[in-house]
Formats: sequence, C-alpha cells, structure tokens
Amino acid sequence: MRAPRRFLLGLTIVAVPLLLALLGPLAAGEPGPRGISFTPGDGHWLGTDFVGRDVWQQVLHGGRTVVLTALAATALAYLVALPVGLAGAVTRARWLEELLMRPLDVLLAVPSLLLILLVASVFSPGAAGLALLVALVNVPDAARIVRAAAAEAAARPAVEALRMQGETWWRVAVGYVGRSALRTLAADAGIRLTGVLYLVSTAAFLGVGVAPDAADWAVMVDRNRTGLFVQPWAVVVPALLIVALTTGTNLLFDAALAKSPRRKGRRP
Repeated sequence: MRAPRRFLLGLTIVAVPLLLALLGPLAAGEPGPRGISFTPGDGHWLGTDFVGRDVWQQVLHGGRTVVLTALAATALAYLVALPVGLAGAVTRARWLEELLMRPLDVLLAVPSLLLILLVASVFSPGAAGLALLVALVNVPDAARIVRAAAAEAAARPAVEALRMQGETWWRVAVGYVGRSALRTLAADAGIRLTGVLYLVSTAAFLGVGVAPDAADWAVMVDRNRTGLFVQPWAVVVPALLIVALTTGTNLLFDAALAKSPRRKGRRP
C-alpha cells in the first residue's frame, strides 16, 4: 500500500476513537434511567451494561481518560528521555554517560506493570498519577533507544567540526544529532504510544487510576465481560475502539516515515 493511501487509512481508523474520546462527553447529555443489566435493545442503541447503564452513553464518556492519559504519559516519557539519551550520546565524559544510563538499567529490569501495581498498592493515583507512573516506567527504555539512535550521528566528523567551531550543546545535540536520529525516534514514538495505550488500559482494567465503576473503555471491557455472550456490545465496542486507536496510530507513523519512490530517470 502506498504511503498516501496508508496515511488516509490510518487517519480514518484513528479519527473514530479520537473524536469519540474528545467530543463524546459533549454529546452524551444527561444519563437516563437505568434499565435491566445486560439487556440488548429496549431503547438503548448498544444495550445496557452490568448495572443497567446505557452502553452508548458510557462509550461517549469513556475515551477521554484513556486517550489523554496515554498521550500525556508518552509526552512526559520523551520529555525526560530525550535530554538524557542525547546527553549520553554526545558527551565525551565516560563517567557522565555511566551516571545517566546505569540507574535507568535498574528501572528497566523491573516489569512495568509490576512497578505500577507496587506503587498503586501504597498510593491511590488518579488519572494524572497513572500518567506519571506510566511515563516513569517508559523513561529507561525510551532513553536507551534515543541514545542508541543518536550514538552513530554523534560519532561523525561533522560533530567534531561543530565543536571546534564553538557551537553550543543545543546546536550539536539537538540541531544535528537529534535531527539525524529523527526517523528512528518517530518510529519509536508510534510503537511507544501503542505500548502506553496497552499499559494504561491494562492498569485501568485492574482498577489503577480509575474508579471500579468509572466510564472508561478499559474498565467497560473488564466489568462487562461476564455478560459477553448475553450482551456483547458492552465489551466489543470499547475493545474495538482501543484496537482502532493503536492500529491507526501505527499506520499514521508508518505512512509519515515511508520513503517516496524515486522518479524514473533521476540519478540517485
């Protein structure tokens, strides 16, 4: 599939969950009276959930937390990982590189979900706390990828020439090394956002960061799975929206990074 078509397909897929997440609460209106649990139809487009609430209304309310938490966690992770990884790649002081990277290896050895559950057993994080926890567990991996992607560019003669010209650290690390590693970092960002969405949804599925009866797509999958064969829409719809968000995001990044084919007769 060509890049423009892949981009259009990814944009179409990701637009549905994004629009529902951002604009859904505005269109949801006031909650109506509760009906019988796991009842298809009966005046409800997608039936009712495990406590008799309208599933469509829960879908409209349930995406904002998942999407905003995932986006915030990804942005916070790179906000820390980019300067740490670039500094580790550009510095000529071995001790500074060890000081920056070795503590991250310790965090990298701890499973992400286990660390989130351990912290959640002591504190009760809300949506903001969950975003911070997910960002924290993603920093070590992201920083190592940034350093690995930037190490090759940092070893080029052009970097030494920039240093001899008296260029600032920002000009060397960000202006040259960071730009050289941009394609790799953009590809990692698409994959990482997918992983963050999975981690946020799993944490919400386990009750971390959200209330047990909250209007949340991941919580809906968990709480309504007992009635899957009676009223499947309460599980299938929020699950498909999460899948569409991750799949569409990867398609968009793949299309953005796809190299355009050279024209015939043009020298490479």
